[in-house]
Amino acid sequence: MSNIPHSPHFDVIVVGAGLAGLVAATEATAAGARVLLLDQESEANLGGQAHWSFGGIFLVDSPEQRRLGVKDSAELALRDWANTAGFDRDEDEWARKWSRAYVQWAAGGKREWLRERGIRFFPVVGWAERGGAGAQGPGNSVPRFHITWGTGPGLLAPFILAARTAEAKGQLTMLWRHQLDELVTGNGAITGVRGTVLADDPATRGVATNRTKAGDFEYFAPSVIVATGGIGGNLSKVRAAWPKRLGTPPQDMVSGVPAHVDGRGLDIARRAGARVVNGDRMWHYTEGIANWNPIWERHGIRILPGPSSLWLDATGRRLPAPLWPGFDTLGTLEYLRGTGHDYSWFILNRRIIGKEFALSGSEQNPDLTGKDIRAVLARARVDVPGPVQNFLDHGDDFLQAATIGELVAKMNRLTGDDLLDPAQVAGVIDDRDLAVANRFGKDGQISAITSARNYLGDKLVRSVKPHRLTDPKAGPLIAVRLRILTRKSLGGIQTDLDSRVLDAAGNPIPGLYAAGEAAGFGGGGMHGYRALEGTFLGGCLMSGRIAGRHAGEAWKRT
Repeated sequence: MSNIPHSPHFDVIVVGAGLAGLVAATEATAAGARVLLLDQESEANLGGQAHWSFGGIFLVDSPEQRRLGVKDSAELALRDWANTAGFDRDEDEWARKWSRAYVQWAAGGKREWLRERGIRFFPVVGWAERGGAGAQGPGNSVPRFHITWGTGPGLLAPFILAARTAEAKGQLTMLWRHQLDELVTGNGAITGVRGTVLADDPATRGVATNRTKAGDFEYFAPSVIVATGGIGGNLSKVRAAWPKRLGTPPQDMVSGVPAHVDGRGLDIARRAGARVVNGDRMWHYTEGIANWNPIWERHGIRILPGPSSLWLDATGRRLPAPLWPGFDTLGTLEYLRGTGHDYSWFILNRRIIGKEFALSGSEQNPDLTGKDIRAVLARARVDVPGPVQNFLDHGDDFLQAATIGELVAKMNRLTGDDLLDPAQVAGVIDDRDLAVANRFGKDGQISAITSARNYLGDKLVRSVKPHRLTDPKAGPLIAVRLRILTRKSLGGIQTDLDSRVLDAAGNPIPGLYAAGEAAGFGGGGMHGYRALEGTFLGGCLMSGRIAGRHAGEAWKRT
């Protein structure tokens, strides 16, 4: 059990010790405030979801982009953001303002702010969410996905160090197994927090912990920051919030986040008068696979695919253009929910999987996470990287065969529904393979692959030269079953540009701030309906920074 503070009074209280909460707490201590940081989990979970992340950061017109010949600008990024977000509600007023502020930061001081804290980036910039529906459609016009050297843990490291330093100086108190139950109010303002002390739990990071009550707590401060995350780990809440425009919610999903991402903080803030908006906007992935070595219940991993895999629905029909791997997450989700099935398929071969499959998550990229240059370079000398080979060897969703007929038989056995006709699937594959015989043709996906390889980053590490899936030199054939992977809440607590929480009338609630996913990464949903990727960690950084600075200054005026 954490040590009980000598006094229940602090200058700032931060609820949630993920990335946004850590940034907020350390920014507040830098302003001179005495800060209390609370979290319902154990200290093993310091850093929250960011620890498990790939460490993708959205930057605009960066030196890394320019070295690869990418021409980017704040103007282009803002246009891409607006076309992707699709803002169309009165509730989007603050989200629009946050999105503009975020893009300006990403094109301005964000990279230098991170570099001052020792954060560096992998030299190849990824091209996520490519869109494909034209210049006015959603997606990134250019590569903007900068991978943190050290992935999620590397991004967290300087903020954890700053927190430990402030703790050693007596400026920061961290209390674990403290579950928020209520925001304390007085004279129309938030004045503190009240909740349950949970029993100690030895579980390792990410594993679900007990909710056994061991006591109560109450602490007071003129400023409280809610940074408790979204609902992605609570599949019941995900299904309840599922919008009709995306069809019926999947019955069979995998979870990309631990169980403690439960949405409690959103409910508590709402009861205290906060305006919580855009709960129907979510960012879940269609390329989810069951982790062969799970840490939490229904633990899923996202494939970060290159452009070459053939995407089929559960009945063997090819997905329509431009719903190719890595192009339009929400469009693909909407289409697949209309098929009436909870899964789809990638068809590929060993050559493609070896170069084009990256797996999201720090634990799936030990070379990048460990900052091991030799191991990173070694990827180019093996036909399939070790983490991907583990899924080929042990993953329930991965199937291999020498022929199309044998592969389809295995696919039908895996699902047990016999929806796939071997002749139909063979016809789809044959049509696709015939299209690679020329450098030009009518197959949009083949053209997209050729276009992608004009970008040096894709040509080097993320795409293979178009070839027949059935080429025996590239085999064996591989099928991967894909399910919906829960991840992020795009809506949340509405905030102004100072991260102050707004009430139903649009007025700031005195003493209350919100940051990170709990705030829709800023403004109650700065992404709108869709995200450009690399913007979730960045949203935590920006909103946490703003909330911590303003709360850290506000206490001086009380």
